[in-house]
Amino acid sequence: MATVSELAWLARINAFADHDVAPLAGRWVCGDVPGKDLLGRAAEYGLTRIEVPVAEGGLGLSFAAKARACELLAAADFGFAMSVVNSHNVAAKLARCARPSVKDQLLRPLLAGEASACTALTEAGAGSDFAAIRTSARRVADGWVLNGEKTWIVNARHASVAIVYAQCGEIGSRDGIGAFVVDLNAQGVERFARDADFSQVSAGTGGFRLTDCHVEPERLLLEPGLAFKSILGEINGARIYVAAMCCGMVRAGLGIVRHYGLERHTFGQPLVDHQAWRLDLARCDTELAAAQALVAEAVAGIVAGCDVQLLAAQAKIYAVDSAQRQLAVLFHAMGAEALNPERPLARHLAAAQVAALVDGSTEMLLERVAHLTHGRARRKTQSDRQ
Repeated sequence: MATVSELAWLARINAFADHDVAPLAGRWVCGDVPGKDLLGRAAEYGLTRIEVPVAEGGLGLSFAAKARACELLAAADFGFAMSVVNSHNVAAKLARCARPSVKDQLLRPLLAGEASACTALTEAGAGSDFAAIRTSARRVADGWVLNGEKTWIVNARHASVAIVYAQCGEIGSRDGIGAFVVDLNAQGVERFARDADFSQVSAGTGGFRLTDCHVEPERLLLEPGLAFKSILGEINGARIYVAAMCCGMVRAGLGIVRHYGLERHTFGQPLVDHQAWRLDLARCDTELAAAQALVAEAVAGIVAGCDVQLLAAQAKIYAVDSAQRQLAVLFHAMGAEALNPERPLARHLAAAQVAALVDGSTEMLLERVAHLTHGRARRKTQSDRQ
């Protein structure tokens, strides 16, 4: 649970989401692009500094505060929430792991919202199967040379810096993967946008090709053998805050539809007075409460330093599945008015499909849950027999 000071900060984030982000978000699905000034305003509210230590210019807040901030931003726009939290995550990782010369050069612009950043894992042939990445890093006398291509990366369209995971050894070797801080405006980097029927603009989704891209030795962020374990822990956190984002979208949709049901009249009475209409909302309310409870348990596990592999997977599976179901129900409960770009329901419904793919697909996470729970059951059975 967030502290009292964190709750006061979150109230300001809620106001920022409602008054600064939500009025613009409808335009992004119609072709507009979020302006650089919006990231600057997000930075003014501390959204680029949440978990960054105070000594490094950050707020030093908890993971619970970050997850809740992500939920509040996603209630306005999932893509923008993903964009901001990804820039923040890079800043936090640089603050923890980068060498002083790298921090001195890169951290201040990220914290000030003058630049964005991305984390580059995904490749065309290696999404959830992280160990299969083929981007290579070859050691040379004056650093490293990187070759490969990353795709479906949040912020890749405009990020100035990326944490790039690359294979320093044999393909498939988890212990061969290292993490590098790469200047995306450097020679040897060619970036591209990724578009889809679902708008990718506010998330800045894209990719980049690295062709003999030289990286200075001090920009090796995590040595081979450390990077794989590090990113797995971070992905558990990401699954939890994505689950929280799904809850935020459902909560926002439910509030809008409920208000609409009081104003819209059919057959001489408000929509809310029709039993079939309001029972759908009751079911949505119930599923939302269950998803929020699971997310809260997973967040508490992170804060307590527990192993949250199972909880993170379960929270994301349930919150995403629930969002996919209930946002569709809410969309139809509102009728044609839900198609209005000023309403968030259509883009939230699309975002729920995207959420099922990021940081581990639903199918992969179901397999993860099966593996973890089966292993526990097997160990308990063996223990009982002894």
